[in-house]
Amino acid sequence: MLFCGSGPILAASSGEVIGLVRKSHTSADFIDFLKTVDDKYDKDLKISIILDNHSVHRCRDVMEFLASKPERFEFTFTPKHASWLNLIESFFSKCAKQCLKHLRVNSIEELKTHIESWLKETNETPVVYRWQWKLEDIQGAFADKD
Repeated sequence: MLFCGSGPILAASSGEVIGLVRKSHTSADFIDFLKTVDDKYDKDLKISIILDNHSVHRCRDVMEFLASKPERFEFTFTPKHASWLNLIESFFSKCAKQCLKHLRVNSIEELKTHIESWLKETNETPVVYRWQWKLEDIQGAFADKD
């Protein structure tokens, strides 16, 4: 199971973070990100991703990309006002505290390099998260609330 926000993906089973640092968060950026994830995992695996409700995650271009990869990706969207269900939100907090707090940079490229280095460091000692919910439970519990 993967947890996704507006940037990185966190693999719950390994603790590895897959990051794509961009200036924007467009449908093209998100599709590039999905391609990166697709290339990373065995083609026989179905990739389950927990996502927030950002419009980019549901737009026409993304749906067309997903249609070109039938049965490859399964998206589960957290209900509005329930970001705590998405583990990536905790990761963003960790990033803010460990990577970005008090940081001064001279350029966007320097910021990007800094974040990418921190992601690489983070992956050297990944923290495996033992998710207590089953995907079916999450989907069922919030099906009516969105």
